Amino acid sequence: MKLLLVGEYQEKKLLNVTYDLVGFANKLGAEKVMVASGYESDLPKFDGKLYLANANDVGEYNPSVHKQMILDVVEKENPDVIVFIHSSFGWDLAPRVATALKAAQFTEVIDFKDGSFIVPSCNSKLRRELKAKTNKTVITIQAGAFSPLEEPIGSVSVENITPLGSSNVEFVSYEEAEAKGLDLTKADIIVTAGRGVGKKDNIPIIQALATKLGGELGASRPVADNEWVDHSHQVGTTGQTVSPKLYIACGVSGAIQHLAGMKKSEFIVAINTDKDAPIGEIADVLIVADVLQFVPALTNKL
Repeated sequence: MKLLLVGEYQEKKLLNVTYDLVGFANKLGAEKVMVASGYESDLPKFDGKLYLANANDVGEYNPSVHKQMILDVVEKENPDVIVFIHSSFGWDLAPRVATALKAAQFTEVIDFKDGSFIVPSCNSKLRRELKAKTNKTVITIQAGAFSPLEEPIGSVSVENITPLGSSNVEFVSYEEAEAKGLDLTKADIIVTAGRGVGKKDNIPIIQALATKLGGELGASRPVADNEWVDHSHQVGTTGQTVSPKLYIACGVSGAIQHLAGMKKSEFIVAINTDKDAPIGEIADVLIVADVLQFVPALTNKL
């Protein structure tokens, strides 16, 4: 199997999430080729071939031009799967490429098993196994689902390309969204409430521990969606990506979207009744206990 990986650059830097593409290809044991509009001053590190368009000429993102760039490389390399990150770049470009190729498209892939792409369903409570009926498949992968554990290594072979065609879109600038509510990215300590806390009335128990530690209250997506706390407390790919010195997950099972938003924390403590919960795989300390019994005891001890 051959994969065409679509890398991403922003503000003249290769985005680290691009290495999730490499991790996905490695998981499949597939031959990998990458295409990107970027800069030779910051090349990805992996053993393989990179088709590189100069972003100074064609922009870091231009829908029409970048679609043609990918289609040109598809014609040269004939990959089985074209892989994007599940990002604003991927959301916009993947369906354009899939339509042009008349290929099936699967969105937010989190695993690959027995020849099937695995995607979440029903707010990540269920999973679906999908297989394409077309010769080629276009997919977006969930950020964090395939992050390599080791530092990137390798040296790419670069072939410079110049996409043909014009566009009626002009990139002007990046504009940072206005910060609203709580900024968890600056917190050194975060204590997060997950679905396992049971109900909104139990949130003060988790808040008390956060206050005692001088930290901030975080929340998993189900907690925010149920309006037990404001969405500004949400951690994960659809919330805030954080890397505090200490992260305490209370009743958090560890969905991929949540792990992607906090796994770079320096020290992770997980409290869960399920010793096999996915959060335990990245926790430095896993406490198998009822959060409603353990957290008050810990707070009192502190």
